[in-house]
Amino acid sequence: MDTEWICFDAVTGYDKGELNHAAQILRQGGLVAFPTETVYGLGGDGFNPQAAKKIYEAKGRPSDNPLILHISKREELDAIAARIPETAEKLMDAFWPGPMTLIFEKTKAVPYETTGGLDTVAVRMPSHEGARQLIESAGVPVAAPSANTSGRPSPTTAEHVKEDLWGRIDMIIDGGLVGIGVESTIIDVTEETPTILRPGHITKDMIAKVIGTVQMDAGLSGLDPSVKPKAPGMKYRHYAPKASMTVIQGEKEAVIRRIKELAAEYPKEKVGILAADETLSCYTHGQVVSAGSRNEHTIEQGLYRALREFDHMGVSVIFSESFADDDRSEAIMNRLLKAAGQKIEYLSDK
Repeated sequence: MDTEWICFDAVTGYDKGELNHAAQILRQGGLVAFPTETVYGLGGDGFNPQAAKKIYEAKGRPSDNPLILHISKREELDAIAARIPETAEKLMDAFWPGPMTLIFEKTKAVPYETTGGLDTVAVRMPSHEGARQLIESAGVPVAAPSANTSGRPSPTTAEHVKEDLWGRIDMIIDGGLVGIGVESTIIDVTEETPTILRPGHITKDMIAKVIGTVQMDAGLSGLDPSVKPKAPGMKYRHYAPKASMTVIQGEKEAVIRRIKELAAEYPKEKVGILAADETLSCYTHGQVVSAGSRNEHTIEQGLYRALREFDHMGVSVIFSESFADDDRSEAIMNRLLKAAGQKIEYLSDK
């Protein structure tokens, strides 16, 4: 398959003809990768079962892993959600458009191929202007998981999409580096107590200020193979580099010391170290990559890019600092531990 490449510019927008062509590809059952404020999404017509199957095939994604439907305006939700609880209305007023996905009971119009066989559907309205323009032009809700090979680090640039999906999809829209860098917060509003199924840029505390009580799902680790996923990313290993990875958590100096000890057991060119800008210079043995700055809160945006760098370096093992600094880091640690297959070493204060 020949993959086309067009651009979206935050200032000048789309070329009108190119936007119409991209929308036509979606209406005709094709696949278009496009930028959002979180990560790049792999879009297909959410009402078309065959388009959903193409998404799963292109990504190598298990077909019981639900897709998120993206809409451009609130009115489009009526054809998708069978019931809209008051809690959902409050959350939409506060956080839409933006990096929040809500789980609703689905209408008959939404095929089971899109929802991974579930009677619920995940929906979000992106704040990215180019994403909303594309969805509006297509005239259909756009099913769009991250635009990467299943299990790989999510793409934060169009070049990342090209690495994984060139020749497998119809079009890639280059919108530059995304603004946030991790996927949306997912909340199930079909339960009596709203439940976070995936942490994201919008934190539990932010949500609680709007609706009061909210809980984290007990199965967030997603490693139990008997659990049927209620949302993307809950069941399977995700965001993973090719090398095995272990996260080291503890006091700053103890973590640095332990990573140095572990790295010394491997040839310099085969061991990767994932650090922050503030500690990058502490390591001299290994391939050291920074995910961003703790102080400037850029770890979210840089995490997936850093994990992909290790693949390019060809390292066989990675040791990562923990980034569990505050409530803003819930999403970062969720992705990091998924990438590490939940391998974490806790250090005592000693």
